[in-house]
Amino acid sequence: MVDRADRVSPAAAPAGAGARLGARVSALRSAVGRGLARVTGEALGPYQSAVVRIGFSTTWLLFLLREFPNRRELYGPDGPWSWQLAERLIGSNHAFTVLMWSDSTLWFEIVYALALGSAALLLVGWRTRAMSVLFMVGVLSLQNRSVFMGDGGDNVIHLMALYLVLTRCARVWSLDARRAARTGSASTGAAGPVLWGLLGLALPYAAFADAVGAGWLAVFATLWVVQGLWWMVERYEPEGEGRATLDVIANLLHNAGLLVIMAEVCLIYATAGWYKIQGSRWQDGTALYYPLGLDYFTPWPGLSATLAASGTLVMLLTYGTVVVQVAFPFTLFNRRIKNVLLCAMMLEHAGIAVLLGLPFFSLAMIAADAVFLPTVFLVWLGARARALRRGRTGGPAGFAADPEPSAPGREQEYAPAPAP
Repeated sequence: MVDRADRVSPAAAPAGAGARLGARVSALRSAVGRGLARVTGEALGPYQSAVVRIGFSTTWLLFLLREFPNRRELYGPDGPWSWQLAERLIGSNHAFTVLMWSDSTLWFEIVYALALGSAALLLVGWRTRAMSVLFMVGVLSLQNRSVFMGDGGDNVIHLMALYLVLTRCARVWSLDARRAARTGSASTGAAGPVLWGLLGLALPYAAFADAVGAGWLAVFATLWVVQGLWWMVERYEPEGEGRATLDVIANLLHNAGLLVIMAEVCLIYATAGWYKIQGSRWQDGTALYYPLGLDYFTPWPGLSATLAASGTLVMLLTYGTVVVQVAFPFTLFNRRIKNVLLCAMMLEHAGIAVLLGLPFFSLAMIAADAVFLPTVFLVWLGARARALRRGRTGGPAGFAADPEPSAPGREQEYAPAPAP
């Protein structure tokens, strides 16, 4: 006989299933709520975004300094790609460049100097919102002026200059963060309003002279208006709902921009790896072997010849490159494997810089890879840099430090991220 306690009534079974389903739905809603609260309540990856900012601004700055003697031949009036040819091309593809506003040498020198200055100031994180816009203008203006002067590294800088405008990349390791810790707000002082006021003077000229397309004009006008609104809210209502709303919007844009950067890096490696698999030159190893014998790609002929003489090394490097690039996007959900492949890719780009003489391409790719660096490592790296600076100067660490804001909650953008 079956005991009454072991019997389950037909009505009790659906009730138990319904309770379990309700609990799962409630847990899912709670998880989604926590995720939305985190995405809207904070700018994720502050150290990663700071490293990306420092890496790409450093790469572009070093490139401009190295090519300073050849600047007019590369992007200026003395280049083989004349101003008239550039005007015809830009008239067809509608690319953005302020160098098409005038064909004078003086205007080119001004734009080149602005590109240098914006890269240097973005590197140290001074008035980062304005500098990120100027950095984007400098990159697009020079690269779109002479489209045949770039390589893969220039393409990556081109894309990342667009994405950096969306990110709040100065929360740590910047002069803005240091100012916020000292005064309670990164927007204090007259430099910010004066700078944005000067930038706003270019909008009427661009509109009436038809020097910029309607799409780009709308983008720059939106950035200018939003920055003015941010300054007014921060000045007259720093603790009100308006500031909280702007913080939520800025956090959403930052997190979306950071996600796009990560997706872009994965797309670059995935497409490069799968195209290598389809090509016969990467299957037989000649894609690596032939460049090692070209004078243009051999800054160290002896080292290149030694490597090319070993068929085993050529095979290992060839197949290792393909495996790492194809596998990397699939390892993002496994932290340990991802970190190993990330180190392998950075070493690979360092080898390309030394063996093939492509330092700026390698720096750009390493800066892009840095978005996946672990927060623990970046915090440790910042602490080591701080300790070295203190040991060398005997004083405070400068903008490399992670400052504690003097007015917590007032300047969320530049508040230091909590240690993991």
